[in-house]
Amino acid sequence: MSAARTSRQVSRRRPLFGRMYPKMAAGMDRGGMTERRRELLAGLSGEVVEVGAGHGVNFAHYPPEVRRVIAVEPEPRLRAQAGAPRAGGPLGGGTAASAAVPVEVVPGVAEHLPAADHSADAVVLCMVLCSLPDVGAALAEARRVLKPGGQVRFLEHVRADTPGLARLQDVLDATIWPHLVGGCHLGRDVEAELRRAGFRIDQLDRFLFPPARTPVSFHIIGTAVRGGDE
Repeated sequence: MSAARTSRQVSRRRPLFGRMYPKMAAGMDRGGMTERRRELLAGLSGEVVEVGAGHGVNFAHYPPEVRRVIAVEPEPRLRAQAGAPRAGGPLGGGTAASAAVPVEVVPGVAEHLPAADHSADAVVLCMVLCSLPDVGAALAEARRVLKPGGQVRFLEHVRADTPGLARLQDVLDATIWPHLVGGCHLGRDVEAELRRAGFRIDQLDRFLFPPARTPVSFHIIGTAVRGGDE
C-alpha cells in the first residue's frame, strides 16, 4: 500500500469547514440540538466507534456505561481540537481529556474505519452521512466493525418530504452547498441507505431543526441494528 493511499484513507482536509464547524455546532446547540445529542447517545454501553467526531461536541454526553469511544475524525484541525489535552473544547466542543468516559481520538475516514471486525457494540453517526463520497461503503464498514446485534445510532439531516423542497435540495446539492459546508448534501435519504446496507431500523423520529420548513431543516434520529445475525 502506497504512502499516498494510506494518507487518503486517514485524512480528508477541509480547512474552511474545519474553521467554520465549531461555530456552526455551537449555534445549533444553543438552538436545542444538545438535547438531541443526549437522546442519540442515551443507553449506550461497551465499545463505541463515533464516525466523524468533529471537535468532540458529543463527548460530554456519553453515558458512564460506555467503556471506550474510538472517535474517528479525518479533518486535521477538528481532530486536533477534539484530542487537545485541556479541559473544555472551543465553542462548546469537548476534548477527549475532559470526557467522562475514555475517548481515543484517531485519524481515519468512514470508508476505512480503524477498528477490528465485530469489535464495537455501537457505531455513532452524527451529521456525517451527508458529507461522505460513498455512503454505501461507510455503512458497510459500520456493519463490519459491529458485533452481531450491534447498533447504529444516527442523527442526520435528510431529504425533504415535499417535491418542491426536495427539488430545491437537489439544486443546492448540485451547485454551491457542498462547497460551502464541507461536502454536505441535503437531499440524501438516510433511512433508505441504512436499509439498503442491511440494517434493521428499530427506532426513528423525524423532526424539523430549525422548526421551519426549509431545505436544511429535515432531520432524523434513531437506532438501527445490524441485520442478518438472527
